[in-house]
Amino acid sequence: MKIIVTGGAGFIASHVVDAYLSIGHEVIVIDDLSRGLEQNVNPRARFYKIDIRDAPSLQKVFNTERPEIINHHAAQMDVRRAVREPDFDADVNILGSINLLGLAVKHGVKRVIYVSTAGAAYGEPESLPVSEDAPINPITPYGISKHTVEHYLFTYQSLYGLSYVVLRYGNVYGPRQSSRGEAGVFAIFTEQMLMDNPPVIYGDGSKTRDYVYVSDVVGANMAALTLGAGQVFNIATGVATRDDQIFELVRKQVGKKELRPRYLNRRPGEIEHIALDISKAKRLLDWTPKVNLADGARRTVEYFQKQGSKENDAMLVIPRS
Repeated sequence: MKIIVTGGAGFIASHVVDAYLSIGHEVIVIDDLSRGLEQNVNPRARFYKIDIRDAPSLQKVFNTERPEIINHHAAQMDVRRAVREPDFDADVNILGSINLLGLAVKHGVKRVIYVSTAGAAYGEPESLPVSEDAPINPITPYGISKHTVEHYLFTYQSLYGLSYVVLRYGNVYGPRQSSRGEAGVFAIFTEQMLMDNPPVIYGDGSKTRDYVYVSDVVGANMAALTLGAGQVFNIATGVATRDDQIFELVRKQVGKKELRPRYLNRRPGEIEHIALDISKAKRLLDWTPKVNLADGARRTVEYFQKQGSKENDAMLVIPRS
């Protein structure tokens, strides 16, 4: 199949691109590189540097490529910026997505796989783990914008017969994760510890998140190509993990026993606790996460250690004789 992956230069979507290519699909990457890196784009994919709000440029790509599937990862994902600039957040996440849905209908796309958010959409849950039919009470503009597109998908299915699958991610981590955003805890902790800097924990360390390794997330995107039409799925592990547990896991892998975290005030817009019920994904997507947190932490730290070695090698200058 011919698949467009938006945000395909980013952390998660670049892994999805690699997986789709590995089983013989033809992949087109659309990314404006505002957060993604061109070096993440598989050379076997065709790459277009385009903002999803640029409808005329998107139209040209669809006219040329005629995709059968859209895997939509591209988004404004900075929660803090969404709070400061809710209009920008809505412009990218809602209006940009509407551009894609309109083109999907116009060009007869068979399915849209939409990447949504779990914690930012559910808000502070009443009980754990949280299932897909729990109340949606986002406490940030980012959670609102990401969830709003789910309603558009339902409407476009009703109006135009557009097939879709929604994947609500937990906290994804692994190789290629960026430390530039506030969500990349593993990347942030690892990079800071490798530089002998004490990582910052916001709050007292008791805040919990549901962490899922990137290869498991890729598996859900593979399954969504053929299964789960018209459904919303939590993609996580169902396990709540504390911030200080992540700190200890990373510190153990890095080998910096002497480092201690710095504690700062909790940031506004953050929920305290989240864990997701993944029974629906197990049942209808035939999907189960396979990588446990300790193994995922090891793989992630090893990746950043290798990246650091490459950067150090690149900085070596051999003088000419």
